[in-house]
Amino acid sequence: MGLQSSLRTIDFAEQYDGVWAAIGVHPNHAHTWTDEDAGWIAELARHPKVVAIGECGMDFYRDAATPDEQERAFRAQITLAREAGLPLVIHTRDATDATLEILREDAAGLEVILHCFSLVEQVDAVIAAGWYASFAGPLTYKPNDALRAAAARMPATRILVETDSPYLAPAPRRGKPNQPAYVAHTLATLAEVRGIDTHECDELTTANAARVFAW
Repeated sequence: MGLQSSLRTIDFAEQYDGVWAAIGVHPNHAHTWTDEDAGWIAELARHPKVVAIGECGMDFYRDAATPDEQERAFRAQITLAREAGLPLVIHTRDATDATLEILREDAAGLEVILHCFSLVEQVDAVIAAGWYASFAGPLTYKPNDALRAAAARMPATRILVETDSPYLAPAPRRGKPNQPAYVAHTLATLAEVRGIDTHECDELTTANAARVFAW
């Protein structure tokens, strides 16, 4: 993500009711971060269709940006979210300790959404912090029992579902390009592991999203 993709996202959101935008610089692009990025994020954050800053965070799986570059962009976007009064959408991959350390140091009092939730060993810390866990296609994958157990443990008011399309298509669509409609498969799995029906889970996660993103 960056300026051009953020502008395209806002343009798309403007065309449809019920579609909203998050803006920011992804950690894989953090090597490009300058003060100009802080400027356009602050400006676009005032747009009525913008409901979050992100995804931002830390990613040590890819080396497009150094840890220091990622940290600089991440901390700056936390500050921007605080100034704008918007929640943070967090990307973290192979960087759990670094991500959580920065959030604990800088993000107190902010609403935090852990995109494509995978921090199964940190679920107690996530619950204690009051952060949101947003579950994507991997929740449906057969080997991911620990992820489903984490989904069952999260407070009902802190669970969300997402697609992360065109990636991470849920079973039975795994291996194919993902699309927003496939979120229904993830929702069904989340409902199953929490012991509620799909309609109730739909209403619950929709209400959670409306609250955290202030729709």
